[in-house]
Amino acid sequence: MLKFDHYSAERCSSPRDLGPRVRSDTAMTGECTLRGWVLPVGGIKAKVLAAHCAGLTRVVLPQKNARDAEEIPKEVRSELELIFVQDMSQVIAAALEDAPIEAAGAAANVTAAEPAAAA
Repeated sequence: MLKFDHYSAERCSSPRDLGPRVRSDTAMTGECTLRGWVLPVGGIKAKVLAAHCAGLTRVVLPQKNARDAEEIPKEVRSELELIFVQDMSQVIAAALEDAPIEAAGAAANVTAAEPAAAA
């Protein structure tokens, strides 16, 4: 499995990149399969609070962690845009500036199979 976990977008792109740039206001956490499905992870409250303290305004989270958002204080939740995703095409669309969803889905080569349950 591939893992992606709370990287600041400012470290991931530069002005000389040829493709779409990664949004500098977005943090993300989760785990993905080789088929592109996003799986749940632990520690959502701590990760979202860290993103908020770092000044980020958007956080991309696994859809299966949506119930964990209730643990985040209301004051923090009201200042953040929480984006819940199920597959990598949605992650790419949320993380890149001006990334059309169709192009992101084609780049991620996502299949229509159901994600495997996290063990």
